[in-house]
Amino acid sequence: ESPSEVFIEGIFIPSYESGKLHMLENLLETIDPGLESWGVYLIAACKYLQRKNYYHILYELQQFMKDHVRAAMTCIRFFTHGAKSYTELGGKQTWLLKIKDHLKVYLQEVSRSSGRKKMAFTFRKKMSATDVSRHINTVDLQMEVTKFLHRCESSGTSKITSSSLPTLFGNNDMKMDVACKVMLEGKNIEEGFGIAFRVLQDFQLEATEVYSKVATQLVKQQKYSEIRQLLKCVNESGVAAKNDGDNIILNCLNEFKNIPAEDLDNLIQDMDSDENKIQAYVMCNKLRSAYLVSVRQEKTRAVQLVQHVRQLAENSGDDVVKAICAQWL
Repeated sequence: ESPSEVFIEGIFIPSYESGKLHMLENLLETIDPGLESWGVYLIAACKYLQRKNYYHILYELQQFMKDHVRAAMTCIRFFTHGAKSYTELGGKQTWLLKIKDHLKVYLQEVSRSSGRKKMAFTFRKKMSATDVSRHINTVDLQMEVTKFLHRCESSGTSKITSSSLPTLFGNNDMKMDVACKVMLEGKNIEEGFGIAFRVLQDFQLEATEVYSKVATQLVKQQKYSEIRQLLKCVNESGVAAKNDGDNIILNCLNEFKNIPAEDLDNLIQDMDSDENKIQAYVMCNKLRSAYLVSVRQEKTRAVQLVQHVRQLAENSGDDVVKAICAQWL
């Protein structure tokens, strides 16, 4: 019944410092094979090791405790910690395999114990079978991402160097960064689109936001034909909403001053909805083009639109377009 500090300072620290942790583990098991009576002390020892950043000893202890869920989490840290590039992560893929092994063993133990009387396992971290399966799926996807980006970095197509290295083990913003990175770092958009699309689907991320970020990056890189390829991929993915493609274009037009006129026209003409085209032309100060699309609309709507264009022309001092609009009205 001693406090945990007594166990940690009097027994645990001296054991690992003198390299006798295995002897201690054997003793604990001899006294209580199920380790239940040691649960409080073992968890306290794990917390102590985590505070000290002694992750290798922590991992060794978690394996002894058969605490597979927490051991898997420690492996995630080994995989992600301190890596500066996907080439480095490529060399750490054995940790991904270990995460999967721990989760699979955990699933087997849970299904074995569910038949018998519930096993006590009070101090081991629990997780529902669906959550475990979801984590295994994340690991598989991270493996694909790692292989793909490792290959891009090796072949020199990699263009983005960000200070933090995004993985699928982070929050949703980080997962969105992974999806962007995969699309932007391949030879072209199409090469990484499939993996990025699965990331968006699996984690139910805001797809249009990610596509718009990618499009804005492509504008900065002056790859306008790639934007059109992105739209093609989005439309062919089968889950795009009606205006998704238009919204992606509208979102990257904030950078329109940098886009050459011909590429800008091509992008706007790729839009589905005339209303969006007019909005795009107005955003880019192409009032004559906005007028030409406006007059093609149904009569009452056309009148509203042309009046709007005339007002804009007047505000910006474009007398030619103002006169054309006035004449049509």
